[in-house]
Amino acid sequence: MPSKGVILIATGGGLGRLPKAPGTWASLGLVLVFAGVSRFLPPVLQSVLAVILFLVGIWSAERYAAAQEEKDPKEIVIDEITGQWLTLAGFEATVANLALGFILFRLFDIFKPLPIRLGEKLPGGLGIMMDDVLAGIAARFTLEIINRFLLS
Repeated sequence: MPSKGVILIATGGGLGRLPKAPGTWASLGLVLVFAGVSRFLPPVLQSVLAVILFLVGIWSAERYAAAQEEKDPKEIVIDEITGQWLTLAGFEATVANLALGFILFRLFDIFKPLPIRLGEKLPGGLGIMMDDVLAGIAARFTLEIINRFLLS
């Protein structure tokens, strides 16, 4: 059985234990948190937080998955939380950015086009995290294009 701290982190405070669409709920929860805290965090600190989420995510996902004896248990949502943060970090928390960032991240995460799908093939906690990190980067890039050419 993993420690309470590992469970708390890996399941996003318990959001991963919701019966339907835990990854979507975790992403939505992160969007709400981002909306509340982003104005107090300069972009460089948002980037540092993304790295911390990634490293802590690898650690907690690895331990949680090993304890469950599964490759990628559905309750692990720290990967969605990290990917969603990567999508939004540095953007102004407008309704348009939050909504588009959420939708774009969920689409890239659910459909996993190449090379995003390849991230799952990595071992352990890194494999659990990497597809969502790549989905977050793809969503972020797409959101940047939308902001530059459609919302400006």
